[in-house]
Amino acid sequence: MRISMNSVFVDDQAKAQKFYTEKLGFVTKVDVPAGGARWLTVVSPDDPNGTELLLEPNGHPAATAYQKAIFADGIPATAFTSTNIHEEYERLKARGVVFTKEPTQFGPAIIATFEDTCGNLIQMLQVVGQP
Repeated sequence: MRISMNSVFVDDQAKAQKFYTEKLGFVTKVDVPAGGARWLTVVSPDDPNGTELLLEPNGHPAATAYQKAIFADGIPATAFTSTNIHEEYERLKARGVVFTKEPTQFGPAIIATFEDTCGNLIQMLQVVGQP
């Protein structure tokens, strides 16, 4: 068994697709109609057959409440890894990504947190000494 997909709730799929592709640099893998929404996933261009991120509409009241609560408490919805977090931080910041936490050392990891414009905090991390 392996993890093939992870999801984040988003308040607007079109806005999310634009942010995750244009700001973060991911590429759209699947984009098909699914009822009143879309089955919309993005992947890393460095690993197009890797784990997909499903940009899932938060239309259910429980999803909206969950998303708002973890955001208000400063809890990231998911995490991405980087091999050079300081370089990635500067690249994303130059693209207009809003960070709530600059790269900060926590034990063997360096973490940073940013807003995805769609209701989520996303954590970026690099484990020191690991690619």
